[in-house]
Amino acid sequence: METCFEVCCKNGLENTTLLMLSQACGVTNATLLYYFDSKDNIIIEATAYCMAKVEDDFMERAPKDFEDIERFLREMPYITAKLHGEKYRFMYQVYASPKFREYGKEFFEGVNIRYHQYAGLLSDKLKMPVDYIQGMIYIFVRACVHYALFGDEDYLKLQLNAIRISLKAYMDAGNIGG
Repeated sequence: METCFEVCCKNGLENTTLLMLSQACGVTNATLLYYFDSKDNIIIEATAYCMAKVEDDFMERAPKDFEDIERFLREMPYITAKLHGEKYRFMYQVYASPKFREYGKEFFEGVNIRYHQYAGLLSDKLKMPVDYIQGMIYIFVRACVHYALFGDEDYLKLQLNAIRISLKAYMDAGNIGG
């Protein structure tokens, strides 16, 4: 899956061939087709699998406590751009394509579930409610992905500032620790 995804990311949706995929995997076209039925299925499954791994990487670097949030905000956009920018570009090629749109909807429905689960895992560590954390995750991930795709430092700074202002308001309201 990862090898196929890397080939797709390098060559793009339209330029990746079954032959490229089979050669990179060290197997024949027939072997790939035996397991996946079509190049489209390889793309669908590899994209979903590898993007879920990107989410896992993101969460492994998540803040360990409230005081660690600033480190996460400061470092993660640049780590994401370096490690996963190419993956995000390909994912959007796939899921924005009319051919694969339904798979994109399915993937992002899963994102909603996973982000809620991630927020649940972070809730006790950060001493914040799940719904608040989940909303912040959406804003932050969107900022990181946008930066990874376009290198737009102004957009990133505005989004990070919005998160920081929200966190400050949350703290000022006396919500931390409860």
